[in-house]
Amino acid sequence: MTLETSIEFLKGIGPERAKFINNVLGFSTVEDFLTFYPLRYIDRSIVHKIGDLKTETVAEIQFKGKISDIKEVAYGKGQKRMVAKFRDDSGTLELVWFRYTKWMKEQIPLNQEMFIFGKINEFNGLFSMPHPEIEIDEKKALSGTLLPIYPGSEKLAKRGLNNKFFQTVTAEIVKNLPSLVSENLPDSLMKKLNLIGRIPALYNIHFPKDFLHFQHAENRVKFEEAFFFQLGYGLKKQHHKASVVGNPFPKVGEHFNQFYNHCIPFELTNAQKRVLKEIRNDMKKPIQMNRLLQGDVGSGKTMVALLSMLIALDNGFQSCLMAPTEILAQQHFNSIQELLATTKIKVRLLTGSSKTSARKIIHQELLDGELSILIGTHAVLEDIVQFKNLGLAIIDEQHRFGVAQRAKLWAKNKIPPHILVMTATPIPRTLAMSFYSDLDVSIIDELPVGRKPIITAHRRDKDRLSIFRFAKDEIEKGRQIYFVYPLIEESETLDYKNLLENFDHILEFYEGFNVTMLHGRMKPAEKEAAMQYFASGKAHIMVATTVIEVGVNVPNASVMIIESAERFGLSQLHQLRGRVGRGAEQSYCILVTSDKLSSDSRIRMKTMVETNDGFKISEVDMKLRGPGDILGTQQSGVVDFKKLDLITDGKIIKIAKSTVEKILKNDPHLEDPENFELRTYYSKQYKGKNKWSRIS
Repeated sequence: MTLETSIEFLKGIGPERAKFINNVLGFSTVEDFLTFYPLRYIDRSIVHKIGDLKTETVAEIQFKGKISDIKEVAYGKGQKRMVAKFRDDSGTLELVWFRYTKWMKEQIPLNQEMFIFGKINEFNGLFSMPHPEIEIDEKKALSGTLLPIYPGSEKLAKRGLNNKFFQTVTAEIVKNLPSLVSENLPDSLMKKLNLIGRIPALYNIHFPKDFLHFQHAENRVKFEEAFFFQLGYGLKKQHHKASVVGNPFPKVGEHFNQFYNHCIPFELTNAQKRVLKEIRNDMKKPIQMNRLLQGDVGSGKTMVALLSMLIALDNGFQSCLMAPTEILAQQHFNSIQELLATTKIKVRLLTGSSKTSARKIIHQELLDGELSILIGTHAVLEDIVQFKNLGLAIIDEQHRFGVAQRAKLWAKNKIPPHILVMTATPIPRTLAMSFYSDLDVSIIDELPVGRKPIITAHRRDKDRLSIFRFAKDEIEKGRQIYFVYPLIEESETLDYKNLLENFDHILEFYEGFNVTMLHGRMKPAEKEAAMQYFASGKAHIMVATTVIEVGVNVPNASVMIIESAERFGLSQLHQLRGRVGRGAEQSYCILVTSDKLSSDSRIRMKTMVETNDGFKISEVDMKLRGPGDILGTQQSGVVDFKKLDLITDGKIIKIAKSTVEKILKNDPHLEDPENFELRTYYSKQYKGKNKWSRIS
């Protein structure tokens, strides 16, 4: 037997069961079975009484008693189930088998003392146990070890693939561990981090002697997952830095200093200064920078991006900033153009809506080197767009761009430009440490001085009149209001408030005030006109869809009312809320929902009300949606850990990351005899999967 052996050759499985297991659980080898870890563990030394059962009892539980009255009961169309009575001295419990054979019926001992184990079901006050495990031997039933409970389902149980089946097959594999696996971590590393060996860890993750043994085993397995994931990314980053040269930007010159000393309208936060220093240190080197810039809504990422572009300009290079939508690109352009208004630095905007005449000018100015900064959408990637000397490429919201699209930016210069990736959606730190280990990560973790926290409230449909009145009071104080809706038109399947229907209601209630509308189906020129009408203060109210999630900056807008807020994800709600709170006045975000909410919706509303911290919000979001959804569909499978939890195991991930960094700093190609185990295991596990790896 080896780890690659098909499970069909394991005792008790065979070809038919192997195919069924593969279809249901998606695994086919001994290694898959070995890493099919238990969900939890139960102390089988405890025997419960039937009479003590309560309605809320749903966990696996053990009883001692006798079986009687086995019979077949018809149900459905020609289907039968087998039922029996199980009694102890405190009560009676019904046992049920939905899939059974005549042989099974004959093998069940009647009126003989035994132990049964399984999950309790309750219906109308009556308790039953489907597909119970039966044990006659008291020593086996009351074993001292903890019983592993494996992930299961009714579909598996009906085919006899219950917990006892997985326990039996796994026990047979675990017996052969010494011939199946070898140690893959250096002895010195295990001693330093107080980690147990790989073999005892795998044994005790399945059949722990006690909870202390389990904790040591789980800690080792989690660290191993984090460590080899980090090692893969560490080798990738190392290979990238060794093979991808970049243009060094050795000086900070007149453009940067003039702007920094005379044009910045506010004092940079310490976080902005720290991040700028990290970027500056990267760009000094003749190696391509590859850095992720994270920051919460309103933390000042655009300012950091602009200052980085000025460093490029001081060294004789052009920059571009690419955004996923026209609205966001327009917003970046407006902000940067306004900040550079007193300078002679040329900035232009290129989007799908740019006119042919404007495109020709941009193309020529880029080739001549007259244009220092280009801001745009996917239009920047077109082959016709050529730079004289592109030195810095900034990508906003990376997860919205494909790998091939981003790679096109590299081809815009003979020596690839430095890359700065920005995200306005805070990614949980543990997720950033894992998925973005091939990037250097900078975090702006403080907001500008003077910003007042936004007050967020959750209200129901029945409160709408009082909400409208509150908004009216704010308008009369000179403020502006956002109304945000999830849909443009009435949905035939979902009963949610929509923009077009309610626009008329808002016009009626706010008679005498100017109201404008913004949604995704409007033409670019119409969108721009609506935004300018609102931004200029001429419109008191903007009724919009989520197109305002990014790109609308109106400091005087102090109230946002989000209708059908349960329709939105946490990240989106947080981004929307970031459109207010940008001025000196107190701002409010009111989340309006229906009376009936799912448990996830209640958690989202509670989280939004309790915190304005985007990183805390992103952690809750990841818990609700999973890391794949947060990163985007293209990356949905990249963090498929068996045991490691990206939310709760941040400490382990951090230790694994720093450990890998130290090892690769001292031994870049794992050639030291001390790292022989690492090299051997990594080469075997990942050969051919990571072409960038220097290990063979």
